[in-house]
Amino acid sequence: MRYGFIIDNRKCIGCHACTTACKAEHQVPIGVNRTWVKYTEKGTFPNSRRVFSVMRCNHCTDAPCVEICPVEALFIRDDGIVDFDNRRCIGCKSCMQACPYDALYIDPETNTAAKCNYCAHRIDIGLEPACVNVCPEHAIISGDMDDPNSEISILLGREQVVARKVSKDTKPNLFYIDGDEAALDPLEAPRETDYMWSEQATGVGHYAKAAEALAWSNDNVVAAVLEASGLDEAEDAPKKSIDVLLGAHGPEKARRAYDAPDKGILWGWEVSGYVLTKAIAAGAFLIAFLGWLTGKSTALAAENQWWTLGLSLGFLGATGLLLIKDLDRPDRFLYVLLRPQWRSWLVKGGYSITLYGGLLTLWGLSLYFGWEQLMQPLMWVTAIMAVIVAIYTAFLFAQAKGRDFWQSPSLALHMLVHSVMAGAAALAIVGLLLGDGSEWMAFLRNVLFAAIGLNLFTIATELMTTHPTKEAHFTVTMITKGRYGNRFWWGAIVFGNIVPLALLIWGGTNASIMAVAGLIVLIGIYLTETIWVEAPQRVPLS
Repeated sequence: MRYGFIIDNRKCIGCHACTTACKAEHQVPIGVNRTWVKYTEKGTFPNSRRVFSVMRCNHCTDAPCVEICPVEALFIRDDGIVDFDNRRCIGCKSCMQACPYDALYIDPETNTAAKCNYCAHRIDIGLEPACVNVCPEHAIISGDMDDPNSEISILLGREQVVARKVSKDTKPNLFYIDGDEAALDPLEAPRETDYMWSEQATGVGHYAKAAEALAWSNDNVVAAVLEASGLDEAEDAPKKSIDVLLGAHGPEKARRAYDAPDKGILWGWEVSGYVLTKAIAAGAFLIAFLGWLTGKSTALAAENQWWTLGLSLGFLGATGLLLIKDLDRPDRFLYVLLRPQWRSWLVKGGYSITLYGGLLTLWGLSLYFGWEQLMQPLMWVTAIMAVIVAIYTAFLFAQAKGRDFWQSPSLALHMLVHSVMAGAAALAIVGLLLGDGSEWMAFLRNVLFAAIGLNLFTIATELMTTHPTKEAHFTVTMITKGRYGNRFWWGAIVFGNIVPLALLIWGGTNASIMAVAGLIVLIGIYLTETIWVEAPQRVPLS
């Protein structure tokens, strides 16, 4: 048994009866939707038409939202319906990042995730979903696709259907008859500053924090779409007209005329901050481990080790606080450890942080009580765990299949290099308090110098390699030429990397200059991570 939907666009009249029925059936609050109708207009008057597309959960056979959910709040039933239990949800928003179809939202009343669940309570008693019952044109067809005698199975065999983003390999179970690419591909008709007809201007509940609309100016939208499509701006003016430039996609121009509110930035400064604090927590120990491994005598000095321990534990604690703060249900943060779903890298990361904190504590006890025999194996085990803590976020981001830019295979190296940079930078700042230690400062300078060079190489690799999808290319355009261009080039690259390199060359092992360079490096890492976290979230998913 495998339930699915067909949307027959030959019949849909865009009446929003399905949206209204869904809201009434599930008491969906104003400002969020489980089902909504997107209007896309094509062509120019008088040769124009409007396309209606019903958007909702695709009830994927390989649902990425289920895989990434850390607490099994989302699950696939035996009949193929992707359902959810909001009593378990911690409001981490990972499922929303994983869904390529923008189907999930945070309920402003419960602060937990929600979505279309195929009206599972109605299915269980032999009824059809509310949207199917209310549609006046029978444009929504539901049923068991494995039953050869069902209407949906017959239609799938008889009609040519399309699905959204099949390249994501989620095996979606929502199909469209006469589906239009301009409506189903979010980048064919990009979001604009405003719509001809309607879009809610500000969010509610969780989204009220992100009332700063994600819509760009027409200039930025046009530049990003053209760049992502490999097109050049038309030489003839008006270059700023989105209607003219988007017409380059084909004989018909496309624009959104009606859509659901944009959900905004789901992972904000808390996530960027936690990536930085986690980098310091892991990197500080890795620097001490490298010093110990290479036989630097001052790396073994008790004072350096205690400062390393303090930095690692302190910033590990800050990482935990930021992670909890980012949850929309922070009161349930222990569910990650107590009710884990082991495929989620959020769970693996939570346990890695906990284990790393325990190993650091054991290392501190070994320093205090002089357990010399334990020191060597403990250094190796803790270093391995520090690497895991440094890079696990890359694998979490990779599970967020809705954000193509995060699927970069070099993201783990990106995170590891940032950890080494952050650890060396933090210890360089602490060097102001440690007095004369020229051998140790020279070691930090060399590590920091090499790490900055490797960081620039890694960033270049991430941005310059061929990107397999239009969405990833769209993100790169935003970073290098669009909304984030100045912040990236002047903030992250010049200020955050080139200036520290110059200071290290000019100042040698001078403690004050190295401390300034270290502070700038940390600011540069935060700027870079903010861009890397935010930019992919500005690509529309529906």
